[in-house]
This record gives sequence, C-alpha cells and structure tokens, in this order.
Amino acid sequence: MTLKQLKYVVTVADTGNITEAAGKLFIAQPSLTASIQELEKEYGLTIFKRSKKGIKVTPEGDEFLGYARQVLEQANLIDARYLGNNAGKLRFCVSSQHYSFAVEAFVELLKKFGRDKYEFHMRETQTYDIIDDVAHLRSEIGVLYLNRFNETIIRKTLRDNGLVFERLFRAEPHVFIGKNSPLAKKEIISLEDLKPYPRLSYEQGSHNSFYFSEEILSTLDCDKELVVCDRATLFNFLIGMNGYTVCSGVINKELNGPNIVARPLDVDDYMDIGYILPAGFHPSNLTQEYIEILKRFAS
Repeated sequence: MTLKQLKYVVTVADTGNITEAAGKLFIAQPSLTASIQELEKEYGLTIFKRSKKGIKVTPEGDEFLGYARQVLEQANLIDARYLGNNAGKLRFCVSSQHYSFAVEAFVELLKKFGRDKYEFHMRETQTYDIIDDVAHLRSEIGVLYLNRFNETIIRKTLRDNGLVFERLFRAEPHVFIGKNSPLAKKEIISLEDLKPYPRLSYEQGSHNSFYFSEEILSTLDCDKELVVCDRATLFNFLIGMNGYTVCSGVINKELNGPNIVARPLDVDDYMDIGYILPAGFHPSNLTQEYIEILKRFAS
C-alpha cells in the first residue's frame, strides 16, 4: 500500500467516475484501474463494485475509505508541519443540522483562514448523514443535538461509528415563526397554541426515524405536516403558511432575515447542542479553530 494508492481510491470515491478521477489525478485510466485492483488484491477486499452504469462503493470499501482518509489527513499534517507544504488548496468540511450559529462560525473561519486557493464545504444535511460524514472523514466535524428522547439511540450510533459528542450549550425549546404570524403576538407559546398551524420539519431520508429528527417533540400528533429539505423552503413556509418549527431559538437576523422570530415553547424539555468528532483522532488546526469560534458564537 502507498499513499498514492490511497489518494487514488479516495478520488475515485469522491468523483464516482474512473475517467473523471483519472483526469483529476493526471494518470491514464488503465493505470488508475490497475493500481486500485492491486490495492484490493493486497488487502483481499472489493472497494468498488463495477458495472456498465459505473462504479459504486461497497460496504467494506466504505469502511476502508474511512481509514484511507484518516491516513491521508495525517500525512498532510506531517507535510505541513515539517515541510512547510502549505501552498496547496486549503480544504475543510463541516456537516451540520440547520443552525445559523454553525454557519456564522463557518463564515468567520473562512474569513480568517481563506487563502488564494481553498475548498470549504458547509453541508446542512440529514442527521444520519452528519454522523456518516464524520465517521468516514468526509467532514472534519459535525454539529447536532441530543435530548432525553434521542440521546440513547444517537449515542449508540456515535459509538458504533467511533465518534464522540461534546456539548456546546443547552438550549430551551423555542418555535420559529414568521413575524406576522398570529403566534408572534404571544410571549410564550403552548402546545395547544400550535395545534391550528402547520408544523415544519426537515426530511431525514431513509433514516426518517423519530430519533433522528432535527426537531424535538416529533412524536406528538399534528394534523398539518410540511416536510422540507432546505432552510430557505422552511422559512418560506413559516412566512407564507403561518407555519412553525420547534428549534433551539438561536437565530441570526443577518443570515435568516428579519421576517423570522423565535418564541419560547412552554414544555419541559431541552436541546444539548454540540459537535461530534472521531474518537481518539487529533483534530486539525482548522477544526480546533472552528470549535473555538463555535463556542464564541453559541455563547
């Protein structure tokens, strides 16, 4: 095994196409294929399943890629530390539930460390995908929440994926609503107050379990449900449909606009919002800096 081979398989996995990967790596396609097959033979596994439709990462290949990304990340850190090899493109990726403070911190990090060449990814995505991204080092860090309802399941999923959770802060439940919603006139909102209005939630894909819901109290009955995939659509429904979503209450008017407001929800519950990292894996300087900025924006 060589670092070059690890770079090859990671690039193929990221592009999903042998021809495209070969172009990015400046290598002939037959040579790339032969190198990957040699690696597969060395370790007795199949990283990619090949068909006429293209390639697909196998389950054992997905696990191998997680280790490969860790090795490449550590090799890059050694080069940067001892060779001063900082001339390449700076890369950083965060996977997060839909929190404005996580985006704020990301923007601050980019302003501070963005060089002439960089590739930063901010993935506001489904809960299970956040866990999977960090477990396989597609993202350096993930941001999500725990509470008494989902904690047992989420912590088990994190342990199974070799991850740890660190709390940033505890939030009291709030609802996001449009500023012209009838609910906006109330200082505190009850569950009874919410009944006539549509409830907004984020789609969780194939892992659409209540335990992976981004919103607390997701098991409560609701006559009107609207499920969306992105923040902009959710906010449009909050305003246009007088809808609501249950959330942490942390809001940034510069990012979210002046038309969304937060009101406390009268329930006995909480959200422990924090970040996840691979257990026993030393975070990069960018990751450590992002955590510090998160703490500042979340306070």
